[in-house]
Amino acid sequence: MKKIQISLLFSLLGFLAYGQNTNTMSVSIDGNEFKTQPRRITIGSAGYITGNTAKPDKSLRIWFGNFAGKAATESGLYLIVNADKPDTKDNFTRAQNAGKYKGIATLKYSEETKEPRMEYHVGISQNNEEYIELKRLDDGFIEVTFPECILEGSFWKEKATATAFGGLGRLKDKIENKVISQATGFDVGMDPEGNGYRRQDKTDKVILKSGVIKLKAE
Repeated sequence: MKKIQISLLFSLLGFLAYGQNTNTMSVSIDGNEFKTQPRRITIGSAGYITGNTAKPDKSLRIWFGNFAGKAATESGLYLIVNADKPDTKDNFTRAQNAGKYKGIATLKYSEETKEPRMEYHVGISQNNEEYIELKRLDDGFIEVTFPECILEGSFWKEKATATAFGGLGRLKDKIENKVISQATGFDVGMDPEGNGYRRQDKTDKVILKSGVIKLKAE
C-alpha cells in the first residue's frame, strides 16, 4: 500500500505541473447527482477511471477490459459484469458471442456513511446484461456513457477489534488515505472487504443512471 501511495503522490505532482483537471463526471446515484472531476489511474496492467468527492468520502470506479484481459480504451460498447469476478471465461464468452461488445467493464461505488471511515455503503456491478459505451473523441478526450446500472449494495462496519488494536496508528492511516484520495482521485483505503471491516446482513440496490464522463485521453 505504501508503494502505491508514493506512486500516486508522484502522479499528483505531475498533474499539478501540467495544469488544471478539466475532466467531468456526472451520474445520478439513487436519485442524487454525483458530480466530480475523474482521473485515469493505471497500476500495472489495470487501468481505471475513478472519481471521488469528500465529506463524506464517495468514490465511483470504472474498469474496462478487452478480450485479452488488458485495460481497454477502444471505442465501442462494453458488457458490464460482476465486479467481484470480472475476468471469467463465462463473462468473456457472453460478451464475444453477443457480437457487439469490445470487451467487459465493471463499476464499483463506495460511500463513507460514518466518519472517519468507520462504516461504508458499497455497490458493485452484476451480470445484468447492462452496457457502457466508450468513445474516443476528435478533441483528444474520451467520453463514457451508460443509461443505467444497478449495483448490488452492501453495508460494512469497522470491527471493534480493528478499532481497538489499530489505535491512533489506524486512525492516522485513514486520515492520510483520505488526503491522498482527495488529491489524486484514486480511492485509497476505500475497499472495506478484508481491511478490518465486517459485512452487515443488510443489502440493497444502488441505482446509477444517466452516467456521462469526459476525460482527457492518454
